Amino acid sequence: MIEFERLHHISLVVRDLERAKRFYSDVLHFQEIERPPFKSKGTWYAIGDHQLHLIENPNGETLRKSDIDSGDGHFAVWVKSYKQTVEWLDQANVPYQARPQSVAGFTQIYIIDPDHNVIEFDAAYNS
Repeated sequence: MIEFERLHHISLVVRDLERAKRFYSDVLHFQEIERPPFKSKGTWYAIGDHQLHLIENPNGETLRKSDIDSGDGHFAVWVKSYKQTVEWLDQANVPYQARPQSVAGFTQIYIIDPDHNVIEFDAAYNS
């Protein structure tokens, strides 16, 4: 049997690494961390005890092209405040779908990055 300890990282494919870095670094303010010198182009981010790995693939055949769809594959980040997250997204002009009274038992906000990867931000009700 496999004994799991924790989730280590999530990898997403992006078509243009510099455009993706502007979004994740400049808009979302994710913390970039050192990446080993792989042959592929990419960048890594720390999200709490976990990591997000972006890998550039200009062909991007597996990348979705449609708008936000919470039923698609995505990753979720727990945030301290639903209200502050919505305010930040509004200021940054990032489109989102907000579910302040989600049946999940917590608030949900969905966005897409420039390559249409879905990102979910979750927070406690009334936060």
